[in-house]
Amino acid sequence: MIDPQIVKTADGSDTIYLPELDETYHSIFGAVQEANHIFIENGLKFIKKNSITVLEIGFGTGLNALLTAKYAIENDLKIEFITIEKFPLANELLVQLSYANHSNPDEMLFRKIHDAEWEKPTIINSYFSVQKIKGDILNPDFEINKEIDIIFFDAFAPSKQGEIWDEKVFKLLYQYLNMDGILVTYSSAGIVKRALRTSGFNVKRLIGPPGKHHILLASKL
Repeated sequence: MIDPQIVKTADGSDTIYLPELDETYHSIFGAVQEANHIFIENGLKFIKKNSITVLEIGFGTGLNALLTAKYAIENDLKIEFITIEKFPLANELLVQLSYANHSNPDEMLFRKIHDAEWEKPTIINSYFSVQKIKGDILNPDFEINKEIDIIFFDAFAPSKQGEIWDEKVFKLLYQYLNMDGILVTYSSAGIVKRALRTSGFNVKRLIGPPGKHHILLASKL
């Protein structure tokens, strides 16, 4: 097995490439740019509450958590971030990413998120807390006892891990959401739209970030 590799994306931020899947964790057109466009600008900003609970499928590098923490601080919000990851990346790799560089103003926030103990809810600051769960959304051996306002669905692409994008998974996530909750994802593939709609969601296409035509916003009916 070839080790994961750090690669630079078009906006200057890093992502990680997995040779065995021939897949990157973020778009090569810009990791931060993509994550901010999808999960913050076209996801989190739609939640008009002062206290928000986020559920993320696919913790990956922790970039979405970092951007969410920054958003909470900048907007004086209280955000509880719950994230599920089957295969956590090694901290030795993560601390080499551009977000962890000493010249990056977000370095300490990024490191605190990654230093948080797995499975244990951890307060990062007065605005943001995180609970990292090592688990498999296909065979969950954990419980989500919170009412979720927004789901970040950031698993690997349907062409790489199609089983994660199945109707069974979306039906489970539908149950986790508040009645006015939403799910946002980067994939606009036809099989994803159909699985979401069959699971009860109202699905809308939104303009994607550079390098991607569309993303999906799914609302609980």
